[in-house]
Amino acid sequence: MVATPHFNDGLVETVSFRNVPSFVSELDARVTVPDLGEITYDLAFGGAFYAYVAGVALDDTSGLIRAGIAIKQAIEASRDISHPDDPDLGFLYGVIFTGQPEDPDNHSLNVCVFADGEVDRSPTGTGVSGRMAILYARGELDIHQPIRIESIVGSVFGGRIVETTMVGSTAAVIPEVSGTPHILGRSEFWLDPNDDLDHGFLLR
Repeated sequence: MVATPHFNDGLVETVSFRNVPSFVSELDARVTVPDLGEITYDLAFGGAFYAYVAGVALDDTSGLIRAGIAIKQAIEASRDISHPDDPDLGFLYGVIFTGQPEDPDNHSLNVCVFADGEVDRSPTGTGVSGRMAILYARGELDIHQPIRIESIVGSVFGGRIVETTMVGSTAAVIPEVSGTPHILGRSEFWLDPNDDLDHGFLLR
């Protein structure tokens, strides 16, 4: 990945990074989910695999978490997921619910339920990358066309597709994602020369 700071009056205003090749595995896939019925989703990779689901009420966070977990479990039980180049990436990381943004200047809203039912406060960099791959595959986003996607708390990631590429025999795009950075802290670590475990250890 390549990161680039963008300055305004000597201060870093935004930072953009070019992500890994992102691609669509399937559009308009369907799965039956307990208590939810049949769900239509798009499956895409943007650094991790996500199932993208539209048309779900986005004002109930607890309900979204329950739905996200149920949809993820149903998809995992119904299909294999594989990455063309890296077997270790062949798993579903989360479910992204899409909807209308609060700000009409933005394209849409991403709410990402990932891992064991956690909610990302951002639109999710890998999630936005996969979303751009979907929009490009549907003919709804052109190369270099800017897009802005909101999160559940109103923060925004910008994005654009830089170029197209291939991942094995799969058509893919190189996405660029931009956001506003803030310094949260600084850490300093010391190594004691008398510490027998100064280089750490690994237990498996």
